[in-house]
Amino acid sequence: MKITLSIIKADIGSIGGHIKPSAKLLETVKNYIKDKGKNLIIDSYICHTGDDIAILSTHQRGILDEKIHKLCWEAFLKGTKIAKEQGLYGAGQDLLKESFSKNIRGMGPAVAEIELEERPAEPFLAFFADKTEPGAYNLPLYLTFCDPMNTAGFILSSNLKKGFKFRIMDVSYTGAEKIIELNSPEEIYDIATLLRDSGKYVVESIYSRNTQEQVAAVSTTRLHNIAGKYVGKDDPVMLIRSQLDFPATGEILSPYTIGPYVAGGMRGSHNMPLMPVKENSSISFFDGPPVVNSLAFSVKNGKLTEPADVFDHPYWDWVRSNVSQKAEQMRRQGFYGAAMLPMTELEYTGVMETLKELEKRFKIKKEP
Repeated sequence: MKITLSIIKADIGSIGGHIKPSAKLLETVKNYIKDKGKNLIIDSYICHTGDDIAILSTHQRGILDEKIHKLCWEAFLKGTKIAKEQGLYGAGQDLLKESFSKNIRGMGPAVAEIELEERPAEPFLAFFADKTEPGAYNLPLYLTFCDPMNTAGFILSSNLKKGFKFRIMDVSYTGAEKIIELNSPEEIYDIATLLRDSGKYVVESIYSRNTQEQVAAVSTTRLHNIAGKYVGKDDPVMLIRSQLDFPATGEILSPYTIGPYVAGGMRGSHNMPLMPVKENSSISFFDGPPVVNSLAFSVKNGKLTEPADVFDHPYWDWVRSNVSQKAEQMRRQGFYGAAMLPMTELEYTGVMETLKELEKRFKIKKEP
């Protein structure tokens, strides 16, 4: 059976600043999808990560379907109305366009979709991140799909040996979608060269070279490219199919033990470690740290099982402790050096206004 997996996520209001959506706000979005999505979707699951609400749905309408995207857009609008009534912070923050047009791509919310032919067993993972950018997934994806030190399947499974095709997007280019395709394992050094610059180059999707099937999809929206100013971090989502011809679930999760430094945190302008958290976790320390949670599902005929919260395990408590120490070490530098993003990433903030005014006060020193 051919189905489409879709995740659409947005920040439409939060209690007490950037912490979490209210219960009433979350319930409003759930009820709207349940009521209005009856004849459009097969199944759905709705949760939050930090202050973002995510709608995971299954359907048979393909990717970028206007009716599916409009359903989610209108659910977010309905939720925004409640957020305003409750006085929540940032009501409708990620809805950057005034009216819906064709699909949500480029309108603010994060979108990741895969159309697939169901296997007899179809496990997949949905990732939801907050207070960071799409490039936060770059290193975990590289390790999962390129490195046998992480993914034992490259040695133990003949299904994985042919490698994978990476579609990588230059997200700084705003004229159109600018994409390059690179193959692993032959071009892993070229893949690494691009993915190290996580603010500019982002994995958009990954395909199996053995079966030609899509295995991963990542949202690539950059909010400041749409708004022309800083309006919040991009808070990316991702879908990854697992097992058989694809990496195992444990191989996909393993890289998150690193807690790599990513862009995000307070005002989206710092480098902080990415913390794997449990479902429906809130945001706290320094508007962060950047967080990611992941839910594993199985799907049959478009119907979802209940989720397995993959970071809700004693092992990940140890990881969270280590990530907290990394965050504290970086925060000791305050605004200085590597603790804050480079000027190219701060050009949408008040820093540029300050520099513009200070530039007027510089004088050329005259030689005696």
